[in-house]
This record gives sequence, structure tokens and C-alpha cells, in this order.
Amino acid sequence: MALKYMHIGFDDTDSPRGGCTTYIAALLVEKLEKLGAKFTDYPNLVRLNPNVPWKTRGNGALCLRIKCDENIMDEIKETVIETVEENSDLIYEGTDPGIVFLSRAKVPKEIRAFAKNAITGIVSMKTALKLLKRFKAEALGFKSGRGIIGGLAAVGETLKGDHTFEIIAYRIPENWGTKRKVDEKSIIEMDRATAPYTFNNVDPETGRILITPRGPDPILFGVRGETPEIVKKAFEMVKPLEPVERWVIFRTNHGTDAHLKKVEQLSQIKPYHPVIARGIVAVNPRIVPRRHVIFAIEDGSARVDCAAYAPTGILRKAASKLVVGDCVEVYGGVRPPTQNHPITINLEKLRVLRLAPKLVYRNPLCPQCKKRLKSMGRNKGFRCEKCGLRFPDLVKIAVRVKRNLEKGLYITSPRSQRHLTKPLGRYGMEKRRVSEVKLIEGWHFP
Repeated sequence: MALKYMHIGFDDTDSPRGGCTTYIAALLVEKLEKLGAKFTDYPNLVRLNPNVPWKTRGNGALCLRIKCDENIMDEIKETVIETVEENSDLIYEGTDPGIVFLSRAKVPKEIRAFAKNAITGIVSMKTALKLLKRFKAEALGFKSGRGIIGGLAAVGETLKGDHTFEIIAYRIPENWGTKRKVDEKSIIEMDRATAPYTFNNVDPETGRILITPRGPDPILFGVRGETPEIVKKAFEMVKPLEPVERWVIFRTNHGTDAHLKKVEQLSQIKPYHPVIARGIVAVNPRIVPRRHVIFAIEDGSARVDCAAYAPTGILRKAASKLVVGDCVEVYGGVRPPTQNHPITINLEKLRVLRLAPKLVYRNPLCPQCKKRLKSMGRNKGFRCEKCGLRFPDLVKIAVRVKRNLEKGLYITSPRSQRHLTKPLGRYGMEKRRVSEVKLIEGWHFP
């Protein structure tokens, strides 16, 4: 019997108090292989637009791409449904799982376009349901079924362009919710040994370990990198101090900037959309409580506030050194206006394109002794303390000073980077076009 292809997408299974959609994927990898399914790709972990207000905790949707005998397709679907139902936090308000089954070899371009829109903007359930009907896909939703949107988006994002890999190790259930135990020294050594082909293992500014999450989910640690081979090598170098139940390599859009979309004019930005926009600094940066930096840019079509928050480290420091007239490119999510705040771009990155001259105004020098004059009061001129001469008609002179800021790209510190934010070390490593994926031997356990 000929093998049939199937794409299985699912989303919105976890809650702030526990659960993890990637863990469900890991369970299904084992179960589906036992049923006889052959994986055609690593499980795809697709992070969607991180700015939507109704996102899940990590905003990650999953897709499993398999081929199997037609006579086991129904059993596979039943297994997926049962596993999602058993491992979702259905009691929690706001957790609304959805599952999508698309039985065809290639994903239609319309579904791929839907996925792109789900990553860079906002999509609706109505659009998702139309596509499901048009391409005869099957879907199942729990409660409101909002996870169907993410499930379809995961199916549609085939990661043919830039992508990375992540190996995730999971804890045994009795350890969930307790402090994670991993040898930190081994993580630091792993980071040094695998750089620059793994990323965001350790925060360079604080030394904080970044591969271990802090929540109650089942993940023990996860390592991100450029190839499945390098993340598996990194995994083998990390020394867990507690049992590992299972591990899986995922292919993902982590660290690719897939969410950012360029707008031609500032007037085109929309709330909740991740954007790349250019403008001229129109208002000097100001420091607000908790050391956040706010400045404004304009381009003739609109003026927009930009915010660099305290945890962004080097990005916040660069933003604080801007002056009116600087030309910049800003990257980040758009926060909607409120009663107290205008529409604002929350910065993930800042590119300084052109520096304006920075001028300071100083008292003029005495024409006779060259000593700096003293002001006699506003609009009253100056006098020389040494010579005793007075100059009622002189004014302050503008002096150009050296800028303590270089042109270039500034990125938020790794400890505050979003899943999708491309770190500085990945520039130049982007993957352009992938036609076929080959799975390495031993890409998951068990």
C-alpha cells in the first residue's frame, strides 16, 4: 500500500501554571513511530507573533510531518487527539487547544501565506476555517478551539528559508515544579566549545544561565544552534543532575527575526504587529522610572515613541545616547496607545544609520586673555573675572563634541531576547533555501 503524507499541527495546550506543547510533541514522536509512522522532518516548533495579547505562554505551535500506511491514519489521528486532550490544561481559562490534520504531500501556498501572516501579524479563526474547508483538512478544537489557528500556522510554516534547531530535554513528571538541577559549569564549558554554532546559552553581561527555564513546565533545558549535529553535541556536554525522561531535536524559526516586517512609513504601523521602521530622532531620550529609555522618531508621515526597557542592557544604553537628528532603524513590537501613553514600538533592536552633530553651548572666551567668560545673567552678556572687561553683546557659542555612540546594530541582551529575535552571532549564518531535510540518526529518545 502506498504511503500517505500527513501534516499534524497543534497549539494552545499549556497555561501559566504548567504544561508544554513541545512535550506533547515529544510524546507523540514516540507513539507515532511505534504505530509505524515515518517522520519526514524534525518536529517543527513555530513561534508565532509574540505581540498578540491572547498568545500562549511561549507562543509556540507544533507540526509533525509524517508518512504512513493509509490503514493506520485513523489510529494516528485518534492517538494525537487523545494525547493532546490528556496533556492539556483544559481547566484553565484561556487554554483552548486545537489540532489540524492536512493529508497531502505539499502544503498549499495559501496555507503558507496564512502562516506568514500569523507570525508577522494577526489572523482570524474565520480565515483559518475557510482554508481548512478549501483544502479538505480536518480540525478539532477544545473549548473555543483557538489553537486551531496556531495549528494551521504550524502546518503552513515549512521552514524552507532561515531556520535553526533546538534540542529539548524533559524532566520526569515527579520533578515538575521543583528547582531544576543542571551542572552550570558544564553549560559554560559547552557554550565555549560550541560557539558560535549554538546561541543564547549564557548571558554575557550577567553570567546568567539561559538554557534552563524557570516555570513549572516539563522542560529541563534546551540548547539552540545551527545544525542538528551541533545541538546534539552540546546536549551531550551538558551534565544534568536529575533524571532526563526524554529528549527531541526540533527544527524551528527561533533566532531568525521571522516576525519582523518592514513598513515604508511610520503611519503604517499597527498595534500588536512586529515592525522594522526608519525615522529621524525627533525628541531626545528621557529616562523614566526603573531606568527605561523613551525617545521619539518621525519621518514626515507620523511621530512614534520608542521604548528600550531596563533589562535590554546594551540596547538601552545605546538608545540613551541618541540625540535629535540621528537617523535610526528600529525593530520591535507595536504597543497600542492607552489613556496615558501613545502608540509605542517596544525595541528589540536599534540600528544607528547616521549620527547628527552634537552641539553644546559654552560661554565665549575673553578676546584679551582667552579665559572663559562668566555670564552676567540672562541676556545681559558676559564679563571676564581676570581682566574685568564686560561684553554685553556677546552670546554663547556652539561647540561640536565627539559622540559617545557608534553607527551600527544594537540588540537587546540575550537574557531579554524573545524566541524569534536573531542574535548578533547569527548574522551571516542565515540559511537561504532548503529543499530537503535529512534526519540524523538518533534525533530523539526514546
